[in-house]
Amino acid sequence: MDEITEDRVLDGRVKLRQPARGYRAGLDAALLAAACDADPGARVIEAGCGAGAALLAAAARRPEASFTGLERDPAAAALARENVRLNGFAGRVRIVEGDVAGRFSALGLPVFDAALANPPFFDDPAALRAPSPERRGAWMADDGLAAWAGFLLKAVRDGGSISVIHRADRVADLLALLGETAGSFQVRPVHPFAEQPAKRVLVRALKAGRAPLKLLPPLVLHDRAGAKHTAEAEAILRGAAALDWL
Repeated sequence: MDEITEDRVLDGRVKLRQPARGYRAGLDAALLAAACDADPGARVIEAGCGAGAALLAAAARRPEASFTGLERDPAAAALARENVRLNGFAGRVRIVEGDVAGRFSALGLPVFDAALANPPFFDDPAALRAPSPERRGAWMADDGLAAWAGFLLKAVRDGGSISVIHRADRVADLLALLGETAGSFQVRPVHPFAEQPAKRVLVRALKAGRAPLKLLPPLVLHDRAGAKHTAEAEAILRGAAALDWL
């Protein structure tokens, strides 16, 4: 693996060693962690945890829950384990090597109370200019979004929650794929500016849920007043607030 940097996320509460080149943690990981609403004692899995940015931030936010990160890239999994130790989370966070394209049952894990995922945003190599080799795994879903949805549905118990961040233009696909055995959807658009269309969407579903879909108020990341983030977004990124579900 190339040069590694040590950064801090969640207002400095989490140390994160990550590659200097290639995929680096950003807003998507921070928002996914903020959307984790695990109850005390809950068991949570993140599919495709990479170096552990979202996983460890969620663990810091939910200190009474336990977390498992699934990662197919051995180098990224090794770095995630190092980050677990670096943050003193070894007692309740572990990393498992595996691929969402495989069967969940093959992992030998009991089903979880909640699952998180930030799937690669593209599954058609013709849809964008080829990413650099260091970024390909984070950008390109080799087995398509369907493989991610199928894995998440198998990974949680009935009544368990699934929270995903993805491109806003894939929300219909997410609802259709997860809707095979999940429901009680809640959807929160994420806008770069209030007057611009959403570019991201956070989707939460309950396995075997039956409640009507709820479209929640949007999160606006930036305003035109000069601050880097809106007050709401800044509080969420610093860990002073969560992305609440209804």
